[in-house]
Amino acid sequence: MGKVAATDVSSQAGMTIAVIGGGIVGVSCALRLQSLGHQVTVYDRKGLAAEASAGNAGAFAFSEIIPLATPGMMRKAPKWLLDPMGPLSIPPRYALQLTPWLLRFWRASWQDRYAASMSAQAALMGLARAALERQISDTDGESLIQRDGQLQLFEGEKEYRASLPAWEVRGANGTRFDLLQNPDEIAEIQPGLSRQFTHAGYTPDWINTVDPKTWCEYLAGQFLSRGGRIEVQEVKSLSADRSSVALDLGSHKITPDRVVLAAGAWSHHLARGLGDVLPLETERGYNTTLPAGAFDLRTHVTFGSHGFVASKINGGVRIGGAVELGGLKLPPNYKRSEVLLKKACRFMPGLDSSDGTQWMGFRPSMPDSLPVIGASTASDAVIYAFGHGHLGLTQSAATAELVADLIRARPPEIALAAVSPQRF
Repeated sequence: MGKVAATDVSSQAGMTIAVIGGGIVGVSCALRLQSLGHQVTVYDRKGLAAEASAGNAGAFAFSEIIPLATPGMMRKAPKWLLDPMGPLSIPPRYALQLTPWLLRFWRASWQDRYAASMSAQAALMGLARAALERQISDTDGESLIQRDGQLQLFEGEKEYRASLPAWEVRGANGTRFDLLQNPDEIAEIQPGLSRQFTHAGYTPDWINTVDPKTWCEYLAGQFLSRGGRIEVQEVKSLSADRSSVALDLGSHKITPDRVVLAAGAWSHHLARGLGDVLPLETERGYNTTLPAGAFDLRTHVTFGSHGFVASKINGGVRIGGAVELGGLKLPPNYKRSEVLLKKACRFMPGLDSSDGTQWMGFRPSMPDSLPVIGASTASDAVIYAFGHGHLGLTQSAATAELVADLIRARPPEIALAAVSPQRF
């Protein structure tokens, strides 16, 4: 399978582009490419926002530049992994299959790789913040945005002190924050929390959407109203030769000028058909969404040491988080949702936990916490845009701009070596 030669398409308009994936990354890419004059069709096997984009916490977490694999984390991992309901778990029947990914994860936690990943993440987050504002303005989407800040809570002086280096890093990369050192200060921002949380960091510029599914559907509506197409159709395989790329849709094949692969946790299966074996794993996230009136939540609240958050969704409350590295095939373990909700009831006295809706989603995760954005080794006409982990919503608008730069053969706004498909 030969590599299609790169061409300068900066002056070309009206190319046919197929975007594989109808989640927030795929839809954002489609909308951006459409704005540049291309004819874009989105293909998804289930339809719009049917997977991770449907039920995530709805946060644009631009301050979260620290990778999951941090120095010393592997010393903590055994304790977490022994607790099947802890913030990080691996189902025993999936552990052997996960071993190659875990070895890369361990290597990513070494100081040299960790520092490089954090620097790359900071650059991507800087672009993401600006790109989101451009996207909101272009689509007149401000009514679906909540600018209520975020409160990260700590239990006691020791836990708070341990967090200070991370706050210094965030501050050095442009994040505004206030450090709170008693429960009364915390209550001024978010009343009704347990006083066991004695310290906090407050990031006033934190942004959420009122509902991630609604936001994705809104952007898709803008895309459709401007002449785009969305087809509920599974792409069976992806192939390329020296002159073309092709999508096998089962009943027939299509040959667009360019392809963007943004199929989330399923992306690596299609990439493998082009000869690219990428270490993507599935971070299974759980949550429970409570109806309006469940709690007077005034800001996004992060219970960091417990691995979950509380966010405002359509006037209600979504309690979710944790990391279960369990692949795509194992059935959901909704006991994880129940454990998180029970903790939330302790930490948020007065929370009405009745009438909740449980959900589990697949986050596509790379061992170094960075996405894959770049051309396939088989063809410059195929651009990868996946592997964002729990930051897909956060980085979707930035990914769209970078993908558009790659397709137009223009220098991207940030260096892409750290997110290249070839880094592995």
